Amino acid sequence: MIYLKTAQEIDAIRQSCRIVAEVLALVGSQVKPGVSTIELDRMAEEYIHSRGAKPAFKGYGHSEDNLFPATLCTSIDAVVVHGIPGERRLVEGEIIGIDVGVNFKGFFGDAARSFSVGRIPPDKARLLKVTEESLGKGIAKAVAGNTVGDVSWAIQKHVESHGFSIVRDLTGHGVGRELHEEPAVPNFGRPGTGERLEAGMTLAIEPMVNMGSHKVRIASDGWTVLAEDGKPSAHYEHTVAVGASAAEILTR
Repeated sequence: MIYLKTAQEIDAIRQSCRIVAEVLALVGSQVKPGVSTIELDRMAEEYIHSRGAKPAFKGYGHSEDNLFPATLCTSIDAVVVHGIPGERRLVEGEIIGIDVGVNFKGFFGDAARSFSVGRIPPDKARLLKVTEESLGKGIAKAVAGNTVGDVSWAIQKHVESHGFSIVRDLTGHGVGRELHEEPAVPNFGRPGTGERLEAGMTLAIEPMVNMGSHKVRIASDGWTVLAEDGKPSAHYEHTVAVGASAAEILTR
């Protein structure tokens, strides 16, 4: 079921999204060689609690035996998404995708950004640039009267025109009353297909872009998604509210 939010509900989601944006700015400022991903995670969790909110990812999952154990997803190089923070320290030249969700007074925000660790090679820099641009292309289509497929195609077209590939096994999603809601928002598709967008929809649009093949595999921990060919991957995400003439980026 797709939930259309009232103006009051969107304002509540906006407050959660503001905390998400603050966390990404804080944690991103600390991405540097030698920092461990668990340090970044602790920093994020402490900040979220200081704002009177709760981490949305910690304890999330469909199996009680394997709930996600951390506040952030920290995904380095060939890790596409859902990397689990640990004692692993960042190394110059790597890229890291940081994804965070926040529950503030029962409403959810979700966003991700990829960061360079020190100086990175030109091909990785281009991967980050194209992935972030593709997110902007998708958001520009998140307007009432368009379809999910219009968003999907705008992302896919931009990514593939630059020689990269879109991950097909994972999608964006509705967000707001719950962390994951309908509709699914694939990053590939055909214009004019899928659900019709309406004002009041709130979506997490999140291209995951691989330097090599689009194929992925899941690690033995049941969470970490890796590029099958071991090449780098990038991830950018915003929560947006669909509008009559333009989408509002709530996690800016």
